[in-house]
Amino acid sequence: MVRVGILGGGQLALMTAEAAPALGVEVVVLEREPGSPASRAAEEIVGDWRDESARAKLAERCDLITLENEFVDAEALRWLVERGCPVYPTPDTVRTIQDKLCQKQALASAGLPVAPFRPVESAQDVEHSARELGWPLVLKARRNGYDGYGNATLRGPADVGPALAKLGRGTSAGGAGGLYVEAWAPFEGELAVMVARNRRGDVAAFPVVETVQQNHICHEVVVPARVPADVAERARAAAVAAVEAVGGIGVTGVELFLLPGGQILVNELAPRPHNSGHYSIEGCRTSQFANHLLGVLDRPLGSTDLLKPGVAMVNLLGTKNGPADPRVEQRIPGTYVHLYGKRDVRVGRKMGHVTALADTPGAALALARRAASLVVW
Repeated sequence: MVRVGILGGGQLALMTAEAAPALGVEVVVLEREPGSPASRAAEEIVGDWRDESARAKLAERCDLITLENEFVDAEALRWLVERGCPVYPTPDTVRTIQDKLCQKQALASAGLPVAPFRPVESAQDVEHSARELGWPLVLKARRNGYDGYGNATLRGPADVGPALAKLGRGTSAGGAGGLYVEAWAPFEGELAVMVARNRRGDVAAFPVVETVQQNHICHEVVVPARVPADVAERARAAAVAAVEAVGGIGVTGVELFLLPGGQILVNELAPRPHNSGHYSIEGCRTSQFANHLLGVLDRPLGSTDLLKPGVAMVNLLGTKNGPADPRVEQRIPGTYVHLYGKRDVRVGRKMGHVTALADTPGAALALARRAASLVVW
């Protein structure tokens, strides 16, 4: 049986491992602490990816390796490849995506619509960019930002110094480094597309979805997106082109902005299954997790067709800090509750999700919200 290793043992690795047996695949995860969510469905190796001996243990157990987040250093991935254990997506793809400035440069070079951007290293650079791009600007860390971390909105010159100090990890405004700015995108909605691609270049795009953020964290997903057909097609085409531009393999999550007039901007990529695609477990003929495995194994990709006209997902986000003891007060037909098995709950932490299927996207969202309200911590 083929063994796929995953660097990380969180909920994405858990749901990938749950999809594996039907494909004749076993999953082994590498996680720093024992008892990770993925250990419920996969073999677990306890260790840190920064430790060569831990990486070697994983490589010895697996035919190939993938990842559940983009924060694993690309050189650690290359180390695995050089020792005969393939990694997909490739280290070069991960390197491009994990540096958001390089990611934007790759997308722009491919002719994709992105917000105008500039690298910055000082307050003077930011103010010069503002003269070209106008206020407001969004200041972003090039690496390790997610769920709103690593971003700051600059509405005028007074915001520059504090934001540089914060995102520059305490360095002076004159040497913040590792940052870039983007022109503010006056978006009226946020969309996402999960794109599966195998090693031979075959592509299967999932339906375009609309996402709703809560404190910069994905809170609700509605499928299909309630946008005109031509807008959905532009979003789908841009997402596929973005994944091809960076050589994505497996599933890549593509986040997009919907601008007034139906125009699309590509915002960010994630080189792995994505929160915006969890609905696919019950909502599609093939889930994003199954297609991720099929892609990295270079097998034919599965159908991404919806099983009902409307699907929705609501994230279960922590509302307190402390030990996690969730319970479902009532099960509602047509809804599916996923709890990730995390030991501790924190405010805003993703603890699970609820998916609902119905005859319309709006009806599915109402069902999912109701089911989510019946999960208590």
